[in-house]
Amino acid sequence: MLIYLLYGVGVYLLICIVFYTMQDYFFFRPEILPGNFQYEYPFPFDEVHFEMEDGGYINGLHFRVPNAKGVVFYLKGNSRSLKGWGKFAKDFLGKGYDFFMIDYRGFGKSAGKRTEATLYNDAQTVYKWLSERYPEDQIVLYGRSLGSGIAARIAAWNKPHLLILDSPYYSFLYQVRQYGFWLPLKWVLRYQIRTDFFIKKVTCPIFILHGTSDRLIHFRQGKMLHEDAPNSELIALEGGGHNNLPDFPEYHEALYEILHDEDRYTRLVPPSK
Repeated sequence: MLIYLLYGVGVYLLICIVFYTMQDYFFFRPEILPGNFQYEYPFPFDEVHFEMEDGGYINGLHFRVPNAKGVVFYLKGNSRSLKGWGKFAKDFLGKGYDFFMIDYRGFGKSAGKRTEATLYNDAQTVYKWLSERYPEDQIVLYGRSLGSGIAARIAAWNKPHLLILDSPYYSFLYQVRQYGFWLPLKWVLRYQIRTDFFIKKVTCPIFILHGTSDRLIHFRQGKMLHEDAPNSELIALEGGGHNNLPDFPEYHEALYEILHDEDRYTRLVPPSK
């Protein structure tokens, strides 16, 4: 009996070690691009590079429109690269905003060791770069899926005009616990990404867009974040899944109103005393 118990404990410990060492492969699905890859999009853009103090390298794309109302800093999900994600620029360029997006370390042309801290610090470096080119009250932070927690962290550190969260998770720990509830996640999960903690420190208006039929990150997580942030509005997209919100006319209608209807977002922030 003792042998079986020791065997079970050994297997469990082995699973924990594998999870700890291999979780980057579970959570991130990057597309790696050669350094000489040429992006092709039907609207004007500049390719921008950032060299980090620790040796990391971040690649980004800066799309522009004449007489822009501001810029949307879009923090993307956990897959592919700017080669495909750049297509979402049209959703904001057509609404009168410039658009900026980066690849995280290990994605596309970006390189370097990826940790939770570098995800935040890289995004903060880019935010500071944007704030030198745009007034901060013209910067909109947009976080989709994985990027929602990073966007919330950056919004908590700064004072952007708006924060938009698309299909967000309550926290990375909360999301992973649904599938790995039997693991000691508090000790083996290297990415906590506490959106629930960051959102309480955000002072700008927050809009949460979430599909009611999202099977990957359940709608209830967006609802929980909304309940934690009195300066937020939850926009439920009926029947929306995790990857198809831009296919819904209601998504574009909501996005247009968020970006252009001043009354809609000013009512979310209490007047200064």
